[in-house]
Amino acid sequence: MHDGWRDRVSSSGVRGVWRYAELLPVQKQHRVDIGAGGTPLVRSTELGKAVGIRNLYVKNDTVNPTYSFKDRPSSVAVSKAREFGINIVGCASTGNLASATLAHAAAAGLVGFVLMPDTVELPKVKQASIYGGNVILVDGTYDDVNRLAYLLVDRSDVGIVNVNLRPYYVEGSKTMMYEVVEHLGWRAPQHIVVPMASGALFGALHKGLRELEQFGVLESAETVFHGVQPEGCSPISTAYAAGTDEIRPVKKPETLVKSLAIGTPGDGAYALTVARTTGGTCQAVSDEETVEAIKLLSKHAGIFAEPGGAVTVAAVKKMRDEGVLDTGDEVVCCVTGAGFKVDEVVDRIVGPTHVVPAKLQSILDVLKDRPVITE
Repeated sequence: MHDGWRDRVSSSGVRGVWRYAELLPVQKQHRVDIGAGGTPLVRSTELGKAVGIRNLYVKNDTVNPTYSFKDRPSSVAVSKAREFGINIVGCASTGNLASATLAHAAAAGLVGFVLMPDTVELPKVKQASIYGGNVILVDGTYDDVNRLAYLLVDRSDVGIVNVNLRPYYVEGSKTMMYEVVEHLGWRAPQHIVVPMASGALFGALHKGLRELEQFGVLESAETVFHGVQPEGCSPISTAYAAGTDEIRPVKKPETLVKSLAIGTPGDGAYALTVARTTGGTCQAVSDEETVEAIKLLSKHAGIFAEPGGAVTVAAVKKMRDEGVLDTGDEVVCCVTGAGFKVDEVVDRIVGPTHVVPAKLQSILDVLKDRPVITE
C-alpha cells in the first residue's frame, strides 16, 4: 500500500481538488484555487429507505463554489491555461461549466468567455454573467455550440477548457472519486451512479479509481459503474440497451434535464466500455422520474439538486425496483448540481405557502396536524 502518499494527503491540511496535487499535472505556482472540491459524502438513511437501499451515500457536489461539480475540471483546466501562458479562456457549456469557467478565469486574472445554447435555463445565464467575461448565447443545440468551439480553437489563440484543454479538464473531475475513496476509509465503493452528458465525468471517475489501484493506494478497485441519461437525450444508454458500440446522435434533445442534453457525446464510447467492463449499466430515466427524485432528495436528504444531479437518485430507485440493485448493496449517488439554477422545474415541485394573520392561533391552525404542537 502507498501509505506514505495517504499519510501526506491526510496530514496536508489542504481541502478540495488540490489536496491531491501530486496526481494533478499543474505546477504549484499556477494553481487557481477558489475552493473547488472537498464536498461531503453523506450516508443518507432516510433517502435510502425511500428508494429501497440500506447503504446509500450521496456525493453532494452541489456545494462547490459555483454550485456544481464543474468547478473541479475548471480549476485544473484554467490553472493549466495560466501555466501555458494562455490569456483568454472559455468553454462550450450547457450551463454549469459556464459559471465554473468564468469564476476561475476571474480568479486567475484571465479573460473569460462562454458559449451556450440559447435554451439554457435563465438562472444559469444570469449566474455566469455575474463573474464577468463574455456570455455568448447561440441559436442552436449544444452540439452546434461545441462545433463552434472547435472552430474557434482552430482559428484563434484561445484556451477552451473542454476542447484544447480537455485532458486537464478530465484530471480535475477525477478528484471526485479520490474523495469518495478517502471518505470511505481508503476503499472503493461497491456501486457508483453517475450522470452522463458527454460521458466525461463517468470516464474520469473510473480513471481516478484505477489510478489509486495502480499506485497501490487501493488493494482492489472493483466498483460497479452505472451511468444515467434522461430518456429525451440518451444516446449512450440507448446503445448500451441495444448491445451495440454504435452511438447514434440525438439531433433534437427533448428533456427538461438540459444540463445533460448533449446529443453527440464525445466520451460515449469510453462510457460504454466502463459500464460493460465493470459489470455496470447505462440507465435512462424519464423527466417525471427525475422530478420525483428532486423531491425525494430534498425531503429525505435535505439536498436541493437540479435535474441533472437528481437523475442518479431516479436511476437508483428504478434499478432497485427492477432488481438490478439489492437492498443491501452499497451505492454512491453523485449529485452534481444545485437546484436553484432551474426555477422552471422548481415551480412544478414546490407546494403552497401560507400567509396568515399575525396571531398564534392562525399558526396553530396551519400546524394543527403536526404532533409537535401542544396547547
